[in-house]
Amino acid sequence: MHTSLVEVLLKRGGSSTDTEILGALKKSYGELSLRELNKTLMRLEVDGIIYVSNLTKNKKRVEFRKI
Repeated sequence: MHTSLVEVLLKRGGSSTDTEILGALKKSYGELSLRELNKTLMRLEVDGIIYVSNLTKNKKRVEFRKI
């Protein structure tokens, strides 16, 4: 799922919201929970691949980091 999430970000110009990513990944993986998405986002952020920031209380902005 890590690779698919990065591909979704790249298709969307390097940034997107968590809800948009969740919708795109549900098309590929079928049932996918927000908890699973957040776990994957955390792993990618710790690895330095993406950056996640809060837009609102329940919405996150996800950006691909430039290396």
